[in-house]
Amino acid sequence: METIFAVSSGAPPAAIAVLRVSGPEAFTATAALAGALPPARIATLRKLRTADGDILDHALLLIFPGPASATGEDLAELHLHGGRAVVAAVEHALENMAGLRRAEPGEFTRRALMAGRIDLTEAEGLGDLLSAETETQRRAAMTAAQGGVRRRVETWSARLLGLAARAEAQLDFADEDDVAPEEAGDITAAARALADDIAAIVAAPPIERLRDGVRVVLAGPPNSGKSTLINALADRDVAIVSPIAGTTRDRIEVPVSHGGVAYVLTDTAGLAGSTSDPIEAIGIERAEAAMAAADIILWLGEEVPTVTNSLWIHARADRLGREMLPEGRVLAVSAANGMGIVELWQLIDARTATLLPRLDDVVLNRRQRLLAAECGTLLTEASHASDMLIVAEQFRLGLAALDRITGHSDTEAMLDTLFGQFCIGK
Repeated sequence: METIFAVSSGAPPAAIAVLRVSGPEAFTATAALAGALPPARIATLRKLRTADGDILDHALLLIFPGPASATGEDLAELHLHGGRAVVAAVEHALENMAGLRRAEPGEFTRRALMAGRIDLTEAEGLGDLLSAETETQRRAAMTAAQGGVRRRVETWSARLLGLAARAEAQLDFADEDDVAPEEAGDITAAARALADDIAAIVAAPPIERLRDGVRVVLAGPPNSGKSTLINALADRDVAIVSPIAGTTRDRIEVPVSHGGVAYVLTDTAGLAGSTSDPIEAIGIERAEAAMAAADIILWLGEEVPTVTNSLWIHARADRLGREMLPEGRVLAVSAANGMGIVELWQLIDARTATLLPRLDDVVLNRRQRLLAAECGTLLTEASHASDMLIVAEQFRLGLAALDRITGHSDTEAMLDTLFGQFCIGK
């Protein structure tokens, strides 16, 4: 296997740049730059030199002998001064050494996976952690990166292995004196209980909802205050505000982080009863499509909203004649003076809490959820089967589905797709 190197601390310039070297020639290459290697896991100051003896940098050097390293192979870290020229010079020196090459995206993490240092769920969690932008994204990704999903799947696998062993014993050794006969109903009942446990996790909101954001759509007739309100919620001017009806002709989406949660706020064209303007008609169609895809709708119209996922807002409450909160509305707000904006976010946050996954339990991504659901379906089918041969086969297929969650039997192509999304130094 080739020895790879890359900066893992982000692109320079920076105060410090951490350059990692991993593979069979890692220590030889590092010694060529720094001279005698320090004891394992002890940071030591070294002068890095070219083959001609010119000083490249004064750097901290750490070595991690495999297999007890992040990648499972010999790994060295050079903590350089983070200027572009320094990093480029050290990389150039390494690139000119035999058997070394620059790492590909995600290659360090991929080697950790192949060496058994992490499993596929932990690698996916690390990928999510690298891209996390909100507190909820970070917490869910950290749970996966630290093995939370893996431990839950291992629990399911252990229970299913026990059931599979009981089924096989009844098939192969039920007539032996040292194997107690067992009612098939006991095995299938246990399979049904395991299927229910898996279904409860599968039914929970997926981790993608944390990453993609909760979609909040502002809707209502023309000139009902949607654009003014979205500017107030976003705390910046994202939509043009005008007293002219129909100013907003297309939907405007703005990502917002509030309370550690990612939101996508959408301003829409006014929902006029009828129009002869083809551009306005397109805007209305897009507004209706946005409402159909919304998680929460802030309805600013005077008529009762017809959708269940709406909050009926009394907007422009600072204007003459609109001081009183009409019956049916949940809140009066005024984007002009800020009245009710804090309370509106509280209502949105409360509704959002019912849409997001619980962070005190494991959260599955789409791939993991589909495989877990496949296992649950197989267990349910096994619980209704009367032939123990069929039951045993369903158990075997269910175990294979769980193995694919942790990557024990996944394909090279899938791994290429996953690690291609990582940055170079990971």
